[in-house]
Amino acid sequence: MARFTILALLSTAALPGAMAWGAMGHETIAYIASNYVGSATKSYFQGLLGDTSADYLASVVAWADSYRYTTAGTFSAPFHYIDANDNPPSTCGVDLDRDCGSEGCVVRALQNYTTILLDQKASNANLQIAAKMVIHFAGDIGQPLHCEALEVGGNDIDVEYDGDDTNLHAIWDSNIPESISGGSSLTSAKSWATTLIKEIDSGDYKSQAAGWVSGLSVGSSSAQVSTALKWATESNAYVCSTVLKGGVSAVENKDLSGAYTTTAQPVVELQIAKQGYRLAKWLDAIVAAM
Repeated sequence: MARFTILALLSTAALPGAMAWGAMGHETIAYIASNYVGSATKSYFQGLLGDTSADYLASVVAWADSYRYTTAGTFSAPFHYIDANDNPPSTCGVDLDRDCGSEGCVVRALQNYTTILLDQKASNANLQIAAKMVIHFAGDIGQPLHCEALEVGGNDIDVEYDGDDTNLHAIWDSNIPESISGGSSLTSAKSWATTLIKEIDSGDYKSQAAGWVSGLSVGSSSAQVSTALKWATESNAYVCSTVLKGGVSAVENKDLSGAYTTTAQPVVELQIAKQGYRLAKWLDAIVAAM
């Protein structure tokens, strides 16, 4: 894992503790992916992760959020996001050279850990870490505020949710997803995943799913970056169209559990479904290229 250095140590100590989608959202993505991976992919990752249960992806999908707070994993904190220095709600956009610093970002991290899996030269322990990182970052990149620099990805925008003080990033991570799934448990994740799988197979998402993975490639580092950057750019666009459509003043110090949540819910559902399906195809592509 030579590509990953300790360069980020000095810049991560004061980072906020947000988890993209919260554990439940990540688990939903993992269960969706589990439904769509091929048999060879399932066999490889169950073997690598030492888990032959149906939960083999869901059981590790949130690991990276804990690892970042360990001494060994501090360097990985910047890998969970890309700080788009754009100007929402007027303009949104991600520029890799501008927004992915020397400490790393989610686009480069997804590419680097994918390369580690493809090379198959690392120790089994490090291959396990790489797998856990890929499984997690494929979810992170779908959260709009993980692809935005403004106010630390919304962490510094104080809001209320159902009367409780929180921040904009946190409600996109957890409150809004949980308003759809009905809870924060593993059972909620499984149930929500089942609903979204039906939408992908025969519902509103059926006509969209092929487009979600159009151009997906792990064939080279540049192809991996191109695919990940496309996903980040899609997520970032929702900062202008939905997350901060009326600007910071429209949400700051306001309770967002009503109309705002109603407007945001379809975006959250789409992004969770999309990244679950994409994760499956990404893992399939890795195993096929080994």
